[in-house]
Amino acid sequence: MSSQLTRQLHLNAFIYPAGHHEAAWRHPLTQPERVFDADYYQQIAKTAEAAKFDGIFFADGPALRSEARYNAAGRLEPIALLSSVAAATERIGLIATASTTYYEPYNLARLFSTLDFLSKGRAGWNIVTTSSEAAAENFGLPAHPDPAIRYERAREFVDATVRLWDSWEDDAVVLDRDAGFYADTDKIHRAEFVGKHLQVRGPFNAPRSPQGHPVLVQAGASNDGRAFAAQYAEAIFTAHQTLDHAQAFYTDIRSRAKALGRNPDHVKILPGISPFIADTERGARQLEQEFNELTMPAYGLFQLRGITQVDLSQIDLDAPVPEDIFGDAGDVTDNKRSRKQVVAGIVAREKPTVRQLLHRLAGARGHRVVAGTPEQIADTIEEWFTSGAADGFNVMPPYYPGGLEVFTETVVPLLCQRGIFRTEYTGTTLREHLGLPRPASQFAGDRVGSHAS
Repeated sequence: MSSQLTRQLHLNAFIYPAGHHEAAWRHPLTQPERVFDADYYQQIAKTAEAAKFDGIFFADGPALRSEARYNAAGRLEPIALLSSVAAATERIGLIATASTTYYEPYNLARLFSTLDFLSKGRAGWNIVTTSSEAAAENFGLPAHPDPAIRYERAREFVDATVRLWDSWEDDAVVLDRDAGFYADTDKIHRAEFVGKHLQVRGPFNAPRSPQGHPVLVQAGASNDGRAFAAQYAEAIFTAHQTLDHAQAFYTDIRSRAKALGRNPDHVKILPGISPFIADTERGARQLEQEFNELTMPAYGLFQLRGITQVDLSQIDLDAPVPEDIFGDAGDVTDNKRSRKQVVAGIVAREKPTVRQLLHRLAGARGHRVVAGTPEQIADTIEEWFTSGAADGFNVMPPYYPGGLEVFTETVVPLLCQRGIFRTEYTGTTLREHLGLPRPASQFAGDRVGSHAS
């Protein structure tokens, strides 16, 4: 394949400590002893930046899942960590996950605003509502809110946070030394947000950051997640196994965004792809098999329960997975629980045994795993990009740091040769990398009421 397009592919490196394969930490290609060292993540970010990736992305959650027995579990706090990475890099975007259920708008607004200032405009916020029920107990709550309540709060949370970021107009700071005026207080506004779940008075205690506000990212594909993404997201991280499902999701999100009066080109859709790469397809499949042979079934069954709410622990590992056990998963157009639907699709198409299903999910928890030569990986990326399935990809190396290095050294040059990926950065901010406009303050021109003074 080859393409010469003005539209450009977007690539993020999705950082998962030892790698996205659940047994990565056991493989000699990985360095699990480094996953709590800042220089490890700086090294990964520099690799992605040298290849001109749009950004790096950290997933996170406010609870330790009971996986530490079998995996390199635990995470450094991502916003603080990305501040360290910002100091070691110059251009690459820095996207961190933070929960609207377990933060408050004012403190989260300060954290991301500070990251945007420290990085000179490279911050992105991956907005999640948190699915782990274990989180509630860490915050002294009697129970984890149900999904509908979490999304209600999330909408209020994003509205309030953006109002805080917008509360200083772009030209509020005047720095008039002669007259003795630092800021024009008529251009500093109280947020005055009052909702069902949240109240925030404001104003914010810092001017607008370099990007106006950090890029808003979202990662849910359920019905609630899609509605939320169409309203707020500027980039969407999603999981699809097949081209037709990815195309249906892409069309649906763009249609929803357009119906809400948004420019659909300002919503970038980035599926996950986890590539095993070798000089031959056979070598790539052998590498994947090496990793699969290191998996622990108990861990895989735990992961499956976590992402689908389905328990297969009472079924023999070499027995077929009962298709009807995923009967309430929905489909690509009526998606009740996004990752459950992805897994249900694998079961319906491939008729795997329990062990085979666990191996299919071991690579990237339901994201698409591909094994092949650099040319085959590039072909897959180009096909999805040019056929209305993706604006780019969240690259999820099965092992770090080497899996990303192989991708950047062998696949990225092919994408550049085909004219679909940049050879140099043309901007300095994450918004510029993604082709997104800098948003104006919603208070611009408002001179009546809600001022700081």
